[in-house]
Amino acid sequence: MMVNTDSIVDILLVEDNPNDAELALRALRKHNLANRVEWVKDGEAALDFLFHRGVYTTAPNTLPRVVLLDLRLPKVDGIEVLTQIRADPRTRDLPVVVLTSSKEERDVVATYHLHVNSFVAKPVAFDEFSRVVAELGMYWVLVNRVPPEIRPTP
Repeated sequence: MMVNTDSIVDILLVEDNPNDAELALRALRKHNLANRVEWVKDGEAALDFLFHRGVYTTAPNTLPRVVLLDLRLPKVDGIEVLTQIRADPRTRDLPVVVLTSSKEERDVVATYHLHVNSFVAKPVAFDEFSRVVAELGMYWVLVNRVPPEIRPTP
């Protein structure tokens, strides 16, 4: 499901749970960050978006400022998505934040071994979840600086 209305995407939200995705999008909308979000529902679609394959072959050849990545995904899991992102020179430096319900130490260790930029366990409470997503969006889109080769161009 495409959410953004223009060709530049600031946030790629990779989330299979429609309730969590809607909460995230609401939080981002509240802070005026959701007009440049692309929501995909599985790991395969995330990789297609990032590598301009499948339905995304005609998409502009730019990368988002950040990927918010769930780990438990259909088709291709989040660890494999992160592995492929880090293995490709075009996406190697792309900021990736794992936003997942997993609190398992092995997931934290595995993602940091793959050079994830941050690992955030999804809060259970609605208000806390919304606050965390808004803070992530504001930091990675408005505060963080990315190298020119991965910076979206307006």
